[in-house]
Amino acid sequence: MTISQSQRRPALVIATLEGDDVILCQITSKTIKDNYSISIDDRDFETGSLKQPSNIRPNRLFTADSHIILYRIGNLTKIKINAIIGKVIEIIRK
Repeated sequence: MTISQSQRRPALVIATLEGDDVILCQITSKTIKDNYSISIDDRDFETGSLKQPSNIRPNRLFTADSHIILYRIGNLTKIKINAIIGKVIEIIRK
């Protein structure tokens, strides 16, 4: 399967690396019941929004070439970004 055949999925860019790589965090609209997921809805956006309430999965990080990112849907608030980064750090320190 090629990237063009893959289903489009939202993701949060949590870091831009040297070159063309970015570190992404999975976003899902599925209800996740674990100690890691952070819920987001329209109130958590400074600009833009998702189609439905969703969950950020800081335990699901991956790197990708920035060229596969099709478009930006919005910007999260600083408070929500800090909560997500804090959770990533907590996971790494365990």
